Amino acid sequence: MLCLCLSLCGRAQTRKFEYSLTLAEVLTLAQDQSLDAIRTRNTFLASYWQYRSYKANYLPSLTFSANLPNFSKRITELQVRDTLTGMVSTEYLSDFSNRLSGSLAITQNLPTGGSISLSSSLERYDQFQENFSNHKSGIFLASPVNINLYQSFFGVNNYKWDRKIEPLRFEEAKRIYLRQMEEVSIRAIRYFFDYAAAIQNLAIAEFNYANNDTLHKIAIGRYNLGTIGENDLLQSELNFMDASSTLNEAQLNKESAQNKLRSFLGFNELTTVEIIIPTVVPQVLLEAGKVLELSKKNNPDLLAYQRQLIEAEKRVAEERSDVGFKADLNVTFGLDQTSNTFGGAYKDPNDMENVRVTLSFPILDWGRGRGRVQMAKSNQEVVKNQIEQAYADFEEDVALKVRQFNMQETQFRIAAKSDTIAQKRYDVSKARFLIDKITITDMNNAQLDRDRSQQNYITALRNYWNFYYTIRQLSLYDYIEDKPLETDFDLLVK
Repeated sequence: MLCLCLSLCGRAQTRKFEYSLTLAEVLTLAQDQSLDAIRTRNTFLASYWQYRSYKANYLPSLTFSANLPNFSKRITELQVRDTLTGMVSTEYLSDFSNRLSGSLAITQNLPTGGSISLSSSLERYDQFQENFSNHKSGIFLASPVNINLYQSFFGVNNYKWDRKIEPLRFEEAKRIYLRQMEEVSIRAIRYFFDYAAAIQNLAIAEFNYANNDTLHKIAIGRYNLGTIGENDLLQSELNFMDASSTLNEAQLNKESAQNKLRSFLGFNELTTVEIIIPTVVPQVLLEAGKVLELSKKNNPDLLAYQRQLIEAEKRVAEERSDVGFKADLNVTFGLDQTSNTFGGAYKDPNDMENVRVTLSFPILDWGRGRGRVQMAKSNQEVVKNQIEQAYADFEEDVALKVRQFNMQETQFRIAAKSDTIAQKRYDVSKARFLIDKITITDMNNAQLDRDRSQQNYITALRNYWNFYYTIRQLSLYDYIEDKPLETDFDLLVK
């Protein structure tokens, strides 16, 4: 409901809107309406229609074709033999004719790699003398039933290979979609915490500007009283000028970071987006073995490796079939008839059969075919070796990322504690400076530690969520909810 409200209000209205979003809400909006998410959905739809086309190739297809009309006017050469003398003479006649034809055919591809078709056709042939008004003759040619079978032997059966490859490719596309949506979340995390860091830096800059203004005024008073030297006064003035410059820069950086997050989420310039920075992180401890098992089960790269192995095997089979013995069988059986009338063309049709077997076998090709086969085998071995290395690298990468993630909760707790300590130290240092117990240098060091600890807090939050979603992307599994990542693909393609 929140996503729908934000999408409709933020896009359709002309008045300004302000929203305060949590990290979870930003991630939901990113997957619902960001341009990256829309692009990911369109990419999946292309894969879906490719898979639909593959399935349609092996379903019956019904085709109607026609020639309406097919005029021909030309001079034709005719050889005429005189029955008395046996002499052959050449005559040139004017051929003025028209053909009207139509056929309806249903075709089914076979699991054997061949095809079978059933068709029916009708043709009308008319011949004229000089012009259309002088009709010489007309005839109907009908073929009520025509059955054709085509089968290639010893060649590559594309149906067999497609049945292995295309379902894998489509399943791979589904998992790539889920992985790319996780990439959208990772980008959203980056923009979210860029904005969080900019907010934090602006708050630090505003705080430091106000404090340096106060401290500089105190330094002027003490210099007039002679309790501090000119060096300390100049240092105080320099700190105040640096704080003023940093404040201006921090204001611009915050505005820039806000614009980038707003644009990424698909909002226009009339929408102001503020964020709620999280203060806690879930306590999740991952087991490397479980993550690796889930990654091998769900990661699309491993499906791609299987598909690449099958495709390499197919290329070897194709090269072998090209250089080996080939035989093609084409069998046709049907009924046909001709008549001057439409009804007569379908009366007492005649049998029509045709059987054709085509053979080919290379006798001498100077080793070209054998070389292509060996090249395909070599490429197959290269693919196998590359995939074996990719498997090893994949396992190492998963193990490393699990170790990195398991450190992040501890890093966050350390950063949160350090932030608290640094703030207390700064408060104590400021109080002591006000009573002239420490120098301006000690005060500056306390301020720098405070600023650094606040920035480290945001960095620790960013690292936690970035590593968590990286693990999710690798294994397509939500470890907080303890369930695999899923989406309704049927709804997606509607």
